[in-house]
Amino acid sequence: MINEIKQDGESRMSKTLEALDNAFQKIRTGRAHPSILNGIMVSYYGADTPLNQVANVSAEDARTLLVQPFDRTMVEAIDKAIREADLGLNPMTADVIRVPMPALTEETRRDMQKLARSEAENSRVSIRNIRRDMLGDIKDLAKEKEISEDEERRAGDDIQKITDKFIATIDENLEKKENELMEV
Repeated sequence: MINEIKQDGESRMSKTLEALDNAFQKIRTGRAHPSILNGIMVSYYGADTPLNQVANVSAEDARTLLVQPFDRTMVEAIDKAIREADLGLNPMTADVIRVPMPALTEETRRDMQKLARSEAENSRVSIRNIRRDMLGDIKDLAKEKEISEDEERRAGDDIQKITDKFIATIDENLEKKENELMEV
């Protein structure tokens, strides 16, 4: 029973880390990376479709993304979607779409660092909420006399160790992202 609660909590915490990684991928660093365009939706025959399903996105060089539509008639729609995504990108259109990455100013880097810290803090809060839920479940088991007080205390200590491990991982990821953002 206790192990099931711990396993469920750990899997939920892992999902929180995955969500943080996805959020960090969207924070650009000045280098061209195809994941920057993840989440952009293109109007494809009246339906909103993810960009990666209507075009191939790759890094042409360190500062340029190359977007190759599967259907040449989609070039204008993709160009429009990238411009409207509010990423500060200005695509150049021909048969393919080239998206040059603007150089990041010191101020922009600081803003992105703040955004990264905010995402990390949201993840920490989420981890703590999962810990609270797990401890609540353990307390319920103790009230119903399904586990002893010693087992409750041990489980609480284990849950805290799991939480500390995930919080440390979040801090490491944040530090890596901040260093990456400040590289020139």
